[in-house]
Amino acid sequence: MASAHYRGGCQCGAVRYEVDADLDSTVTCNCSRCHKLGWILTFASSSTFNLTSGEDRLTDYQFNKKTLHHLFCSICGIESFARGTSPKDGRELIAVNVRCLDGVDPASLHPKQLDGRSF
Repeated sequence: MASAHYRGGCQCGAVRYEVDADLDSTVTCNCSRCHKLGWILTFASSSTFNLTSGEDRLTDYQFNKKTLHHLFCSICGIESFARGTSPKDGRELIAVNVRCLDGVDPASLHPKQLDGRSF
């Protein structure tokens, strides 16, 4: 599957976005945060991400090296995406919680395991 256009957001609908993402490139991460949240992630360029509503509803959480801004809805508490920089090349990226994309069945995906505990 090549990159496609998706819409997504939090549970209550206050935070909404559009993103071009490749769901053939999904990962699960074993870091202390992703593991507990059950995230399935895909990464997208910040240029293909458009936050359409809810900027004023986002709360930022950072941990470890503080390179990723974990942004969650201050109303329902769902973290549907995060902003950061690639550890490989420093470019801006968006980490998308695939479970928060409209119409995507997570059971149909085959994510690779990412060893986030080692970062």
